[in-house]
Amino acid sequence: MDYSNLEGYIFVDGQLVKWSEAKLHVLSHGLHYASSVFEGERVYGSKVFKEEDHTNRLIKSANTLGFNIPYNSNEISSIRKEVLKANKIEDGYIRPVAWRGSEMMGISAQQNTIHFALAAWKWPSYFSPEARLKGIKINVSKWRRPDPKTAPVNTKAAGLYMICTLSKHEAEAAGYDDSLMLDYRGYVAEATGANIFFVKDNEIHTPIADCFLDGITRQTVIKLAKQEGIKVVEKRLNLIDIKDYIECFVTGTAAEITPVRSIGENNYTPGKLCRFFINKYTELTLS
Repeated sequence: MDYSNLEGYIFVDGQLVKWSEAKLHVLSHGLHYASSVFEGERVYGSKVFKEEDHTNRLIKSANTLGFNIPYNSNEISSIRKEVLKANKIEDGYIRPVAWRGSEMMGISAQQNTIHFALAAWKWPSYFSPEARLKGIKINVSKWRRPDPKTAPVNTKAAGLYMICTLSKHEAEAAGYDDSLMLDYRGYVAEATGANIFFVKDNEIHTPIADCFLDGITRQTVIKLAKQEGIKVVEKRLNLIDIKDYIECFVTGTAAEITPVRSIGENNYTPGKLCRFFINKYTELTLS
């Protein structure tokens, strides 16, 4: 579908506007220099999942990029409700985004207006646990997550996602569903839009989130595991290490809990723990 021409309303800079009228200027700093931050959120049964966590991260991301969103957390929450109500959405996806405007065109942008918009569209949870357990195929990307000294890696800054797009396009062109990205040191990092977990000996192992986003769904899975007495090991994983695991899954707001059936030549069998986390996460989103 064409996301520029859907029916409904989007909140832009203080008011609801018709979907097709939600626009920004072509010389917006956010477009040219990636001074933009966003969130990806889900609403289940009219309840925004982990709303406070997403709001706090959005505000923190903007602050890290050196600007303040012109709404506080309570106001952003009210805007979400307004948009969901206007579009009659009970199960869907929410995209808040903030960016620098067009008053200054150059690297410096101290005087630029900070714009804020929030859109939402219907997105049912359409995969059953059985369908998800089929798993996805992943390759290994040539692009790497950057050194924290070179980019604000703990934010959802728009510019950080170009290498993800490059990686995913390359993977899909080769017949894969997604791509595994290594970090700047060569350790396993994450998929293009989701964190990754591996399973063996009834333990889950996951890369240390020191140069990529520590996802809210990732944090949720770790909490669920600890509540159930499942050992969680956060460690540096070399690419050669991933052949030693029996299950693998990725986590994210869009991906939820999605098993992986292969990474390159390494095969996995989605099983007990994949099913456990899918079911537990589903229960949590509907509670």
